[in-house]
Amino acid sequence: MTSMIAFLGCGEMNEAIMAGLLEAGTAPEDVVATVRRAERVPGLASRYPGVRFISSEEEPEGNRSACEGAAVVVLGVKPGDTVGLARAIGPSLRPDAVVVSVAAALPLAQLEAALPQGQPVIRSMPNTPLKLGRGVVSLSPGSTCSPAQLQQARAVFEGSGTVVEVPEEQIALVSAISGSGPAYAYYLAEAMAAAGEELGLDRELSELLAQETVAGAGLMLGEPGATATALRNAMTGPETITSRAIAVFDGRDVPGIIAEGARATVKRTAEITALLGETALD
Repeated sequence: MTSMIAFLGCGEMNEAIMAGLLEAGTAPEDVVATVRRAERVPGLASRYPGVRFISSEEEPEGNRSACEGAAVVVLGVKPGDTVGLARAIGPSLRPDAVVVSVAAALPLAQLEAALPQGQPVIRSMPNTPLKLGRGVVSLSPGSTCSPAQLQQARAVFEGSGTVVEVPEEQIALVSAISGSGPAYAYYLAEAMAAAGEELGLDRELSELLAQETVAGAGLMLGEPGATATALRNAMTGPETITSRAIAVFDGRDVPGIIAEGARATVKRTAEITALLGETALD
């Protein structure tokens, strides 16, 4: 990719996306990123030599200047600040520049309304393993985004993990699985460590066993052709000790509990979306 990419806001998520893009071969000279505090610039510049970093503390119009000439602009600020940022940068955008939002629960309609008419917009839902190049990102194009522009956005994210395309109405469902999903895995590791300690293992040892086991199982799931069902079935034949644990989990309806939790995240996403809509009307 040779077109300029602008990252507005360089928090953990946007930095992870940028790092993956650079790792995939994009020239640092084709990337510009903005931060609020000037004190962050030296550290970022040392980690990503060649990338141009702009501090809005030193350059109040830095976000607008970063967008000038950019083919893709990634908005990486808080959901409540995203619409205001979109309004501010509108005059500086190329008409064909693709604006990508990573803000959770912020609808495409609000972004499109805040930008110049016809501006291509994409809503994304990345997850935290993006930082390790093993993330999942969903992309939902807006009403004026062309297939070629959607492909431009895919190219920005593909260096950080798996990219899927979904209609906007499914974003909350994706978030319930991949967005919140890493926390489910951490919760499982916590529970496993607590169980080991209760059985009599040293706390530090039990935590190590649980963390490395969950991490290792995740790597096995990433192998070509692997499925969770096949890997589990290989360990849970009728005479295995592991099958006894799965029987207990099934008896407590752990799958149903997880599904209930996922539904709760979908409900909360809808609540946040409604709040953001009220804020946009203020």
